[in-house]
Amino acid sequence: MVWTPNSPYNDLPDLPPPIDVESKRILKQVAEARAALASLDQAARRIPNPRVLLNSIPLLEAQASSEIENIVTTADELFAADQLDEDSTRPEAKEALRYRVALLDGVRRVRDRPLSATTLITICSTLQAREMRVRDLPGTFIGNPATREAIYTPPDGQRLLMERLDAWARFVHTSTALDPLVVMALAHYQFEAINPFSDGNGRTGRIVNILLLIDRGLLSEPILYLSRYIVQNKAEYYRLLLAVTAEAAWE
Repeated sequence: MVWTPNSPYNDLPDLPPPIDVESKRILKQVAEARAALASLDQAARRIPNPRVLLNSIPLLEAQASSEIENIVTTADELFAADQLDEDSTRPEAKEALRYRVALLDGVRRVRDRPLSATTLITICSTLQAREMRVRDLPGTFIGNPATREAIYTPPDGQRLLMERLDAWARFVHTSTALDPLVVMALAHYQFEAINPFSDGNGRTGRIVNILLLIDRGLLSEPILYLSRYIVQNKAEYYRLLLAVTAEAAWE
């Protein structure tokens, strides 16, 4: 089946893609990124009170990751809301604060058990403050809300989505021959392409990025402020994700 934007991508291939995902160019970037992560991790281990980072960085990450989904708050508002009674907090701030809860809970979970579809459902449920399940209704639309022009239509059908998520988890846990950063990148695209939930897929996927780094030992704590860069390059982030689907532009 040839992919088209307005038809459910039920033939989304499982990982890994049939190309060299560790080309010389990619591995050069991976080496630089791993060195930067190692420096960050060592710096965090050396500071006298690491709780300072654990109290602040996940909150900043929550604000930025939520902003990507047009849930707009400020860091000042979130730091203030974190100290105030919940009744006086704007709904947008409450939603962003739940991101930090989901992230820290995800870290505890990944230290006890492997990432799975159940982990993803739990993270998304915390984000949405209600019990989430894998989509069982058709009609998911990703595109221009004004013109109704579709950009991408994810797979449909609860059974198919669960099969895709199970295959996603198997790839994450069996791809030990690949560099963890390559695995993270491939898994991030695949999760967003599966788009298994009715809402919260972007934020769930970005939390999982950090969980994968902790699971593979590249970070000891969730102190990577990853979403700030995505906010600054939001259009390019979405363009590159779509290019994988439309052009197999994995590199």
